[in-house]
Amino acid sequence: MRALQSPILHVCNFETFLGESPKLSDARKIANMKKKKRWMPISASVPPMREKDPKKRVVVTGMGVVSVFGNDVDAYYDFLLEGKNGIGPIDRFDVSEFPTQFAGQIHGFSGEGYIKKKQERQLESHLKYGIVAGVKAFHDAGLGRDKISKIDKERACVVVGTALGGTAVGSNNIPILEKMGVKRLTPYVVINSVINMTSALLAIELGLMGPSYAISTACATSNHCIYAAANHIREGQADLVIAGGADAPIVPICLGGLIVGGALSQRNNDPQTASRPWDKDRDGFVLGEGAGILVMESLEHAMKRDAPIIAEYLGGAVNFDAYHISDPRADGLGISLCIQRCLLHAGVSPEEVNYINAHAISSIAGDLAEVNAIKSVFENTSDIKINATKSMIGHSIGAAGGLEAIAVLKAITTGWLHPTINQFNVEPSMELDTVANKKKQHEVNVAISNSFGFGGHNSVVAFSAFKP
Repeated sequence: MRALQSPILHVCNFETFLGESPKLSDARKIANMKKKKRWMPISASVPPMREKDPKKRVVVTGMGVVSVFGNDVDAYYDFLLEGKNGIGPIDRFDVSEFPTQFAGQIHGFSGEGYIKKKQERQLESHLKYGIVAGVKAFHDAGLGRDKISKIDKERACVVVGTALGGTAVGSNNIPILEKMGVKRLTPYVVINSVINMTSALLAIELGLMGPSYAISTACATSNHCIYAAANHIREGQADLVIAGGADAPIVPICLGGLIVGGALSQRNNDPQTASRPWDKDRDGFVLGEGAGILVMESLEHAMKRDAPIIAEYLGGAVNFDAYHISDPRADGLGISLCIQRCLLHAGVSPEEVNYINAHAISSIAGDLAEVNAIKSVFENTSDIKINATKSMIGHSIGAAGGLEAIAVLKAITTGWLHPTINQFNVEPSMELDTVANKKKQHEVNVAISNSFGFGGHNSVVAFSAFKP
């Protein structure tokens, strides 16, 4: 959730708010530009080394999704391949006074079979989405209740994050507290508010006793969790980790806050064309929701229990821009650093990457900053395809990276890339192949998935087909 276009965020002197005058800020920016520091490309003459130890190689064995296209991974990707549009009017609450009245809203969700009825009534949506997606991923990994004895529960972890999950709890319960008193509050106020609860509820449901916690880095959350999960495995702390993100920000307080921040498209007359990454007429992003969760294991552990191996996680990276609370650097330096470090961690040269699932939220500044970063890392982009899942499902904030990781994994296994829809008038400086409006067949060699969060958080992860 970067590069908001609001005059509030651009003119209200955040530099002054942070203790720096606008004049000093301008001087600092000019000085930084004069330095012209660039992250040097990885030399093709020194082939990077991929992890070979089966105890440290990390594979994906399960996927679970809750999305605007339903809760089935295959159906979710089929709709993406079709270029189906999941954006429509918000009908969950009255939006008649809101300048933005549409989103990638989930309809007809049910946790039946995964969440007890009483608990489903009490839990906030992001928790329910996370539980359903997490349990489905666990089952997809061949770990139904009759198979769970195959794992050491003390070496199985959960790292599932959220960005805005629980935000509605305060806004919904403060009026109750003020008008009716403390005794009318639900005892689930705190449970629904704290960001660790998705991981905690999943671990309780599945009986997993390894580390269970959440990471919250705005829109970089899911990738950050995936990266942390893999590191637990590589450092010998875990055999298996459930990782990803869940979020449900389509609530009045979040919608209103993003509107006044200038982040959201206001294309109410034609919402299905509102999310248009890289298009010259983009006017902000479209809010979405859902959950995307993976089961990750050491190769040794997966092979020992004869698990279904979907693909291999090669590596990742996280870093921070240290630049501005809402805008990325125009040259994309923080992003390019993160991509480079991901490739180094993965043992991958830039020439091996031929698919990028972009962050690409349809923001005026952020879309091109990401493109600038990509161009600075990859000297030859002619063989690289790049697409934007958010063009169809909107931006689900903390869940975005998880939903996009699943799209990447399905691209690897099917050989088909979903389109970026609403590519009507693409920025001339884009230059890369955006898989515009129609799916393309493409054998993925190495894929990276980018996520960048409000505040300056960057996270990138790399995947490939599994080769023994």
